[in-house]
Amino acid sequence: MSSSLRRFLITRILLTIPMVLILVTMIFFIMRVLPGDPIRSQLGPRVSEEQADALRERLGLNRPLYIQYFDFLWDMVTLDFGTALTQGERPIRDELGERLPATIELTIPAIAITALIGILSGAFAAKNRKKPIDYSIRLLSIAIYSIPIFFMGLIFQIIFAVRIPILPLSGRMDTLLLTQFESITNFYVIDAILTGNWPALRSALTHLIMPSITLGLALTGVFVRLTRVNMIEMLQSDFITAGRARGIPERRLVYKHALRNTFIPILTLLGLQFAILLAGAVLTETTFSWPGVGRYLVDRIELRDYTAVQATIGVFALFVALISLLMDIIYALIDPRIRY
Repeated sequence: MSSSLRRFLITRILLTIPMVLILVTMIFFIMRVLPGDPIRSQLGPRVSEEQADALRERLGLNRPLYIQYFDFLWDMVTLDFGTALTQGERPIRDELGERLPATIELTIPAIAITALIGILSGAFAAKNRKKPIDYSIRLLSIAIYSIPIFFMGLIFQIIFAVRIPILPLSGRMDTLLLTQFESITNFYVIDAILTGNWPALRSALTHLIMPSITLGLALTGVFVRLTRVNMIEMLQSDFITAGRARGIPERRLVYKHALRNTFIPILTLLGLQFAILLAGAVLTETTFSWPGVGRYLVDRIELRDYTAVQATIGVFALFVALISLLMDIIYALIDPRIRY
């Protein structure tokens, strides 16, 4: 590892610490300035003052604000968020540990579909600028982006699960296989491979197809337009013109040289969209009954589960910070100029 890359990585890691601190601090204070009493909204208006005070003491809400703040920071560091108000003694960490892998397992193939279709289609449209195929790709990307994600999911369910029943309607795995399935990491695809359970692997992959395609196609239009704009600018640059003069094939110029030099803005959006998908896959998770974190957060908000909402948003903030750090590292590896 070069000294410039090592210095860049250390700087970015040190800058990530205050960013995470700012994020969790905002979460802490926003949750406390929201109107309403979370205890009484959870227990109901007829609860006695003794019961409300007992729950406040259990959650630490009767302590001074600065003590609550440092307790919250320690909880984020140790990932110990206590128990949810609406689920008895069930630790929130266990809930998130079960649901976060489900969301990640859905998001990874979705972002891969987004990148593959969006980037390649955008590059192809730029290569054929102002031709019928260019206009067709742009119109199709706008149309797909305009369709609400839940409506697209319902259309896929009607076509591929009802009219042509080749894919499962919802869930992560067939119920019969799930009762006999040994889960190690809560990533069903990985667990099926580790245990050699090939019927479970096939079931997990088929259950992934519709929700991941739905989630991935919803963002394709953004990457088509972003890639096309950057590619058009790159294809008019001097080094591409020089490459054409030297007789380098057009396909190689477009998909190797020009596309590689447009990756920085594309990766920026790709990293941000991945973080957004982790937090915003709730519509897809609801449509396909996918037991992920997004759906869990909405359920807890509806139940006004104060502790679960605060912990879930905090975990999302940590993921956004970590993904931002990862994107910066990838930038530095792709473009050495960023290190200086």
